[in-house]
Amino acid sequence: MLNVVESAAAAVAPIKNGSTVMIGGFGVAGQPVELIDALIEQGATDLTVVNNNAGNGDVGLAKLISLGRVRKIICSFPRQADSHHFDAKYHAGEIELEVVPQGNLAERIRAAGAGIGAFFTPTGYGTPLAEGKEVRELGGKMQILELPITADFSLTKAVTADTAGNLVYRKTARNFGPIMAAAATHSIVQVSNIVQRGQLDPEVVVTPGIYVDTVVAIDSPAVGQA
Repeated sequence: MLNVVESAAAAVAPIKNGSTVMIGGFGVAGQPVELIDALIEQGATDLTVVNNNAGNGDVGLAKLISLGRVRKIICSFPRQADSHHFDAKYHAGEIELEVVPQGNLAERIRAAGAGIGAFFTPTGYGTPLAEGKEVRELGGKMQILELPITADFSLTKAVTADTAGNLVYRKTARNFGPIMAAAATHSIVQVSNIVQRGQLDPEVVVTPGIYVDTVVAIDSPAVGQA
């Protein structure tokens, strides 16, 4: 049953030390900044974070990393011009990194939500990313076995939810949100507004409410997240 809470702090309260947390967003697009800030204030540490990158600048995920609260990150793009907090932690040996090609990352998350046990892909074959993984020739191509990525919690952002938990996204802010909501045991979503059941056009619902556990409305979310 959907839990509608009054604050971001209440939304992230169940996250415990050692949890695996998926965080939506493609750079700043769709990043649930207020939920991340609430997690920082909440204090959970020793986290494994699944995200497309390793944080930008000094806010959101980058700040969580800078505080030493992330033990391991699973991502596609750990290094960017403004990923200085991750760089510092990695070179100091204070954070573990698992690099996953972006398509594989999305499919591994999607597979978890879809109940798929594993899949083969040619992406990564012949590189260090394939070390230790099962390899088969399928369709004339050498392919490696990839396993789903699951999480205890997901933190994502949508523009609107109804009281059944159905979600609508704003343009590119959709990115990883739908698959992460489905892949996590407990899906936490921040939205700009909540409407009554039946007010959303079913044709525009992207994430069905069955995948959503907690929703919080943030009146003035951080800008630059479209």
